[in-house]
Amino acid sequence: MGKIIAIANQKGGVGKTTTSINLASALAKKGRKVLLIDCDPQGNATSGVGINKDEPGLNTVYQLMIGEVDDINDCIIKEVFKNLSVIPANAELAGAEIELIGIEKNWSILKKEVDWIKDKYDYILIDCLPSLNILTVNSMTTADSILVPIQCEYYALEGLTQLVKTINMVKSRINAELEINGIVFTMYDSRTNLSQQVVDNVKENVSYYVYDTVIPRNIRLAEAPSHGMPIDEYDPKSIGSVKYSELAAEFIAHDKLGG
Repeated sequence: MGKIIAIANQKGGVGKTTTSINLASALAKKGRKVLLIDCDPQGNATSGVGINKDEPGLNTVYQLMIGEVDDINDCIIKEVFKNLSVIPANAELAGAEIELIGIEKNWSILKKEVDWIKDKYDYILIDCLPSLNILTVNSMTTADSILVPIQCEYYALEGLTQLVKTINMVKSRINAELEINGIVFTMYDSRTNLSQQVVDNVKENVSYYVYDTVIPRNIRLAEAPSHGMPIDEYDPKSIGSVKYSELAAEFIAHDKLGG
């Protein structure tokens, strides 16, 4: 049975989508069958793997959630890269919030659909949008656990505190099994004391698993989405690619230990 991990932080600009794309690709490179679900109306995870999110007739998460398609498989773009398939998103998804008002159990629509196909994958990663709405709740209802990217900046703990409140709310009311998979630090700058201070501060103040692998600031990592490629396709020798490969290895090991 596939593990479903939502990648979430209610603070924007923390490397959430970058982590979704590159962890998914790195896991696929290690032979795992991976499905990446883009649940952000910006569709950056979609375009970041080279899919034209504005292609006419494209079946996306939006069509899936409002019932325009009969089968979730109609929304899956298979083998975008080897072992990596994608359910895309685009700006249409922003309208789902309104269209789902009044629909019974609208917080579990995605889960019901994903349940049909989760056994086909080792890992299903969901890229969440950085706010609390029906899409985020659907993602967390579907997920087994949450992976939290945290940018190495002064207000890092603030975003985490807000996210934990949301997770606890979903856990108490809807998805009792939901857990935090772990915290991964992004945009680490070894030239500054601040980055290390943030890492130390978070480790001192949380009881969750903190990944040893830290993702650095890296120009090639920032360039890759504009070329529609994960970093391990765009520049496999870059430090960003190396670190996401290390994160994938640690992620698999953590999962085997019951993380």
